[in-house]
Amino acid sequence: MGSLPRITLKKGKEKPILRGHPWVFSGAVARAEGDLAPGEIGEVYSGDGKFLGIGQFNPHSQIILRLLTRRRETLDSSFFGGRLLQADVLREKGLHGKTNAYRVINGEGDFLPGLIVDRYGEILVLQCLTAGMERLKGLFIDLLVRHFNPKNIYERSDVPSRREEGLPEARGLLYGEEILDSFEIEEYGCRFRVDVKEGQKTGFYLDQRENRFSLQKVSHGKKILDCFCYSGGFSIHTGLGGAKEITMIDSSKEALERAKDHFALNHLKSISPHLIRGDAFEVMRSLEPDYDIVILDPPPFAKKKGHLPGASRGYKDLNLQAFRLLKREGLLFTFSCSHHMNLDLFQKIVFAAAVDAGRRVQLLARRGHPIDHPVDLSHPEGEYLRGMVCRAL
Repeated sequence: MGSLPRITLKKGKEKPILRGHPWVFSGAVARAEGDLAPGEIGEVYSGDGKFLGIGQFNPHSQIILRLLTRRRETLDSSFFGGRLLQADVLREKGLHGKTNAYRVINGEGDFLPGLIVDRYGEILVLQCLTAGMERLKGLFIDLLVRHFNPKNIYERSDVPSRREEGLPEARGLLYGEEILDSFEIEEYGCRFRVDVKEGQKTGFYLDQRENRFSLQKVSHGKKILDCFCYSGGFSIHTGLGGAKEITMIDSSKEALERAKDHFALNHLKSISPHLIRGDAFEVMRSLEPDYDIVILDPPPFAKKKGHLPGASRGYKDLNLQAFRLLKREGLLFTFSCSHHMNLDLFQKIVFAAAVDAGRRVQLLARRGHPIDHPVDLSHPEGEYLRGMVCRAL
């Protein structure tokens, strides 16, 4: 492997690495040796000279190194191919026959920090979020073609976090012929049209699959309010579950049109959804209490830690309105996808909303990531989706 660049940590700063955390922050570094070019592979040592592992450097980022292995080994095609196969085994066991759309690689959760790969049938969508994975993009394209034999690979590295890595946003075809503007996927019997070029995230909210499916079992004969509905994922599942009435709120005209198309695609002719374009905060205040199930799946309110106070007020207001709108024994499916909003804080916010709404509330379940979005237990930052199912009395 030859001589690699290295960093040596300040005394005592090796503890997070020894406990399994994959990140080294620049403030923990005592000295650096060799070429620490963005994306370069190198080694990390403790203050007393103990080898801690090998990872990818980026001196322009606050996270100066992202660890890939704690062993002395060559990080070649065989190494990364092994990580890909390990990730695929998990999906094959947990998702076979349930859907043809899922996350293939989930960054740190699959021990490949900075790499996201989503599968939509025969199409793969790739995100390189770090300088290290950007440098290995060609290698991963070859590995993905060899293992999955996809029709196309499309890049959606058009995310603001790349700027923190000194990278421009990027999107476009990486492999295969030009992709259609939209195509169908299947999820637990539901059919959806996906746009990987312009859609949210890589085209669809794959991380809510199991939470959407859970609604089918409780929706029969119910009146549903789906806030921040986007293209109607939750609502379609309630429709297939036998909901009698569905109201959907979103600020995007295009999202509501796509949601309407999804009702036709799933042959839900007996239900004519009530589509409301507008700000969910304002629309909810104008509605009368009469719903059996309310779904709250807003965009992230706290993209930075400093946004938490404002985000907390936003989440409380939404949940307070939801409790106000629910019938007795109605169900609230409430979510937060804000990285900095931990479950304990989110639960306290929902509790405070229940108190202010004058409702007694039972917590029936906590919700989170599906199996194709695993989280490394040593890397709690990888857990961002928090959800609760509550029963309002």
